[in-house]
Amino acid sequence: MNKKKKIVIDPITRIEGHLRAEVEVDEDGVVKEAYVSGQLFRGIETILKNRDPRDAGLMAGRICGVCTNSHFRGAITCVEDAYSIEVPKNAEIIRDLVSMALFIQDHVVHFYHLHSLDFVDVTSALAADAKLTSKEAHKYSDRPFRNSHAHYKQVIAKLQNFVKAGKLGPFSNGYWGHSDYKLTPEQNLVLISHYLEALKFQTNISKAIAIFGGKTPHPQTLVVGGVTSVADMLNPARLNDYLFIIKEAKEFVDRAYLPDMKLIATAYRDEIKAGLGRANGNFMCVGGYEFEGERKLFCSGIVYNHDLENIHEFDESKISEEVDRAWYKEDGEIEYTDLNEDGSLKTAKNDDKYSWIKAPRYDGKTMETGPLARVLISYKKENKLINSFVDEFLKDTELELMDLSCTIGRNAARAIESGYICEYILKLVSRLIQNIKYYDTDTWTKYDFEKLPKQTKGRSFLEVPRGVLCHFVNIKEAKIDNYSVIAPTTWNATPKNFDGLRGAYEEALIGIKIADTSKPLEVLKVLHSFDPCLACAVHIIDTNGNELSSYKIKTL
Repeated sequence: MNKKKKIVIDPITRIEGHLRAEVEVDEDGVVKEAYVSGQLFRGIETILKNRDPRDAGLMAGRICGVCTNSHFRGAITCVEDAYSIEVPKNAEIIRDLVSMALFIQDHVVHFYHLHSLDFVDVTSALAADAKLTSKEAHKYSDRPFRNSHAHYKQVIAKLQNFVKAGKLGPFSNGYWGHSDYKLTPEQNLVLISHYLEALKFQTNISKAIAIFGGKTPHPQTLVVGGVTSVADMLNPARLNDYLFIIKEAKEFVDRAYLPDMKLIATAYRDEIKAGLGRANGNFMCVGGYEFEGERKLFCSGIVYNHDLENIHEFDESKISEEVDRAWYKEDGEIEYTDLNEDGSLKTAKNDDKYSWIKAPRYDGKTMETGPLARVLISYKKENKLINSFVDEFLKDTELELMDLSCTIGRNAARAIESGYICEYILKLVSRLIQNIKYYDTDTWTKYDFEKLPKQTKGRSFLEVPRGVLCHFVNIKEAKIDNYSVIAPTTWNATPKNFDGLRGAYEEALIGIKIADTSKPLEVLKVLHSFDPCLACAVHIIDTNGNELSSYKIKTL
């Protein structure tokens, strides 16, 4: 009889928020069960109660310090839906320009600064040969980014200075030397070089977001009915500044980010083919970002059990939320249970509660949402804006579409997505300039708030960097009566609930083998691939709101 051992990682670092993971492994170190727990209660929606609906964006944007624009836009769009307000095309384009710049920033920062050290052995890079490193980089790009012998020698010198100082600075506390690291010293050096360059990248791309957002984080130019950044739109210098930053970003994505993902996909090919980190194959995408008429950047759809040949239409009425194994009662009140005496979560019984994250379901099933879902669904629906980028990546790495459903595949999907978003942004700017050229400068739909309905409800569904974001609002007597958010991480990090179904995080951990249980790098690698954002995931609303629109939200 196999003896099981429990491994606890708390907190999981290099993410946004407070996440805990407990995995049970057998005597061979194979994960047999997993429990992922959101560890901080926030209750942000209670702040919105009794507020003017027009202020929802400013409040909801504070849900997270990373996803600020996503929640701001989600809230504004939600209120516009409640009042049936259509925004001008220019306003929609400007909102998209801010959102798309955020996509690129988020993906690059996630990979290099939050996740790459799960693949990169920093100390190994000290043994790299600068000339061989340059040759290695040319295997994955015709024009590798900052690819000179002198540059690589400077990077090695920086690392050596960290070591001489007795610490590795931003590279501290890694499992260096772990058997799961597969890259050569030269490959490690290429990625560390780009890690450092990405620090400059995120500063510049933040400026692009601020040009039309007013500031970042927490942009201020979105308002119910449109945007307020009219002067920026009409200023050629501001448009040129935005374009210049995006073109620089595109160069980094094309010459560093995408080649680096091809490098990792090649080095970890066996792991990809084994499907390590694969979840249950239920994918959800709500689509969006109109380009030309009916054409959209992302296609909507639902996939069950990896059946990519049968994509179902997204039906918002099939969304529900449960709390059986989250720290709430059915009426929405808090019901926190202490840990076991040994400090572990209470998970022995099927009704034990172990997370502040509620349990959203689509058609009664747990769903994976995010870049991987978007890429798979859009590709199979023959989205011409995307497919060539996917085909090129699969050809260069000798992989198949199904291979992307794994830990490294989620990262590949982000890189692929960044590539085609860079193209999309440039075309959007051209559309905006064309509108201005022909004297279309509207950015706001005028309305009389006093004449709007005093009682109504609305919702919004957006694709944001981490996946599907849902906002719901009930308005009574011209004030917010209750508000609810289901964020991408809520979908992916859902607890098991009464149905016993694992969410994407937990399912992706099952079957991985941990070489050294004192250094569970393999667990971190899987969880980081989702880019967890617990600040977005934990929410509760007023207990009086039993139903929002036509959605079955049992906990409200």
